[in-house]
Amino acid sequence: MENNHIVFENLTNEIAVLRLNRPDFLNSFSHEMITDWYKSLVEFKENDNLKVLILTGTGKAFSAGGDIKALSNGEGFIGDPTEDLWSDAVKRKASLWENIQKIPLLLEEIDKPVIACMNGDAIGAGLDMALMCDLRFCADHARVGEGYIHLGLVPGDGGGYFLPKIVGESKALELLWTGERLNAEKALEIGLVDYVYHKDEVFEKAQEFAKVLCSKPQNAIRMIKRLVKNHNKVSLRNHLDMVSSHMAVVTDTHEYMALLEQMKSKRK
Repeated sequence: MENNHIVFENLTNEIAVLRLNRPDFLNSFSHEMITDWYKSLVEFKENDNLKVLILTGTGKAFSAGGDIKALSNGEGFIGDPTEDLWSDAVKRKASLWENIQKIPLLLEEIDKPVIACMNGDAIGAGLDMALMCDLRFCADHARVGEGYIHLGLVPGDGGGYFLPKIVGESKALELLWTGERLNAEKALEIGLVDYVYHKDEVFEKAQEFAKVLCSKPQNAIRMIKRLVKNHNKVSLRNHLDMVSSHMAVVTDTHEYMALLEQMKSKRK
């Protein structure tokens, strides 16, 4: 397991953890990492016993994003000695679409909660991968930032899509245009992360929150996520139409019936 660039394991019967495991390279991306990352997300999505996923890193960083060494060698963001991913524009586009960009596209299909536990620095695409998650727990010593501008690049994995949804358009432009790195407290202040804890307890706090989510009615958890994630993609009429459909479904589940009986008992 230690030689793998991704470690995917169950913390409990209901909570899984996906660890970026390339600590000597600050968990920057590799072809193997992206491939196994995608496979792990598919496994989490399809395993009905797993309710919550925690994404974190091994070592001192969460993720430095693209592999700068591979980029400087002309191999692209995820260097692969067995395949040419970078020699012309068509290959460069395909290297993103067929690799890194598969992660946000798959995450968009997952209705289960996904929590980022940012154990250290999250830079560029590393930060963007945390932004794709539903909530972000951050270590107090971590720095976060969008570094693309320093290399004359654009956010290639969806940062330009997710960042303005979280911090607003003007702040997103500021962070992307300047490439400024923020400390954890500043990131919390502007809503870039949701919780900040000491580095020795941040993973435990993320796991505690995951256990809370596991204790809730799972059909409602997933339908609520679906509604919230789609709120700005549809009209109010379509949103309310979705809500009425979801409400009809959840009130026909065993979870709802059991909770209703519990409430009746407490009232008595």
